[in-house]
Amino acid sequence: MVKHVVMWRLKERALGNDKAFNARLVKEKLEGLAGRIPGLLAIEVGFDFSLTPASYDLVLYSEFTDRKALDGYQRHPEHEAVQDFISAVRMERAVVDYDC
Repeated sequence: MVKHVVMWRLKERALGNDKAFNARLVKEKLEGLAGRIPGLLAIEVGFDFSLTPASYDLVLYSEFTDRKALDGYQRHPEHEAVQDFISAVRMERAVVDYDC
């Protein structure tokens, strides 16, 4: 199994929306991928509540059957559409992929 964790800091305003609204859209769009991509076993998005200078605004936690499934997810058209939206609303991104 492979775990894929991504964190983002969002822009205060982007695409005519404030950060909170865009955060909810990111969550909705990513969690909407559940059951739509082969090998995606679990996906959840959480909002940071600590609001410290070191915090990111959002975190994605997802599980895949294997590295091949993660690669397929990265290239899947539905994921690419979500990525395009996230790229427009984020300032920073951090990612960790690991085998377990």
